[in-house]
Amino acid sequence: MSAPATADDRATVLLLSGPNLNLLGSREPEIYGTATLADHVETATTTAAALGLAVEAMATNAEADAVEAVHRARGRHRAIVVNPGAFTHYSWALHDALAAFEGPVIELHLSNPDAREPWRRTSVVAPVATGTIAGFGGDGYRLAIEAVAHLLDQG
Repeated sequence: MSAPATADDRATVLLLSGPNLNLLGSREPEIYGTATLADHVETATTTAAALGLAVEAMATNAEADAVEAVHRARGRHRAIVVNPGAFTHYSWALHDALAAFEGPVIELHLSNPDAREPWRRTSVVAPVATGTIAGFGGDGYRLAIEAVAHLLDQG
């Protein structure tokens, strides 16, 4: 019988959160719910642990920091789950950084951008994402980690 995986030998997923997600819980709760970003990170972390994965979470309001986080993930993390926030719609720098990442990339949104304002319907992240999970609220974090686990098992 083998020993359970420790955090040191589990595949790690970068959970990257973009601008204004630090305000979750109080920012437009009718759209984004009342759970905080810490609540969502906990959901992802708990789900990952049950699937033999580990999560490293990072949140930033700065585009350059998000790009640097993706660069640092190369060779360190097996996958990225990114809720790019407003970077979704314009950050070609984030697009290019994610395109250079070797593993699966899951784009995640609490709300469904396609059901909102027309400008939210454009994602520059989607073309370099393995898949997108949107509109499931906080449950999207569990779904994104489950998708990563499935993709890594196939690899």
